[in-house]
Amino acid sequence: MSSLIDGQAVVRVENLHKSFGPLKVLRGIDMEIHKAEVVVIFGRSGSGKSTLLRCINFLEDPTEGTVEVDGIRVGPGHRTRAKREQIRQLRIHTGMVFQQFNLFPHMTALQNVIEGPVTVKGTPKEEARAVGKELLAKVGLADKAEEYPIRLSGGQQQRVAIARALAMEPKVMLFDEPTSALDPELIGEVLAVMKSLATDMHMTMIVVTHEMGFAREVAHRMVFFHEGQIIEEGPPSQVLGQTRDPRTRKFLDAVL
Repeated sequence: MSSLIDGQAVVRVENLHKSFGPLKVLRGIDMEIHKAEVVVIFGRSGSGKSTLLRCINFLEDPTEGTVEVDGIRVGPGHRTRAKREQIRQLRIHTGMVFQQFNLFPHMTALQNVIEGPVTVKGTPKEEARAVGKELLAKVGLADKAEEYPIRLSGGQQQRVAIARALAMEPKVMLFDEPTSALDPELIGEVLAVMKSLATDMHMTMIVVTHEMGFAREVAHRMVFFHEGQIIEEGPPSQVLGQTRDPRTRKFLDAVL
């Protein structure tokens, strides 16, 4: 897929390790994601995909290695006051969309979208509301601004979650299996919004998904995780069509 990718790395991950007690989940991950690049990460459950995303925005602290987002570089170790501020700045530049939508149930769709800019960035409420309405329109939910999450379908809730992440004007969007909790007929509407982010907004995106059709159509690069390591990576045409590693091929044969 053609793109406006430039040489600037928005995300750098260097020698990233993550252990939970004796369990090693990530084993020396090195990655660079460039501006406007869409990278799809795939692999079996437990291979470390979601843990990588959670380490990139420090929902999990890496055991070893460094993460850099938009020039903000953070390593492992205790969360001193200075490090907590670094993490806060890094998160401001990093939008994340989860499997479960994690919307505040007591807030309308619009209130969910503007909560971050108002409370974290100090954006005036009316300004935030105007931007929030624009973003809800962008994800096809202009008419749902005053609805509460319970009144929305799963696909609509996930699109609100995407708008909420975009409201912080992130440099990179992280998607952790954003369609896995959705009924099959709702998956397409979420993938369509994600495709629009890539093609219309040229958003830098790291997407953990098994939606190979989306990967083939939208991704610039696919990365296969196996037991906490990168086994294979390359453009979709190569990874899907001319697989080099038999473990990748075995996985693809099971999901395609």
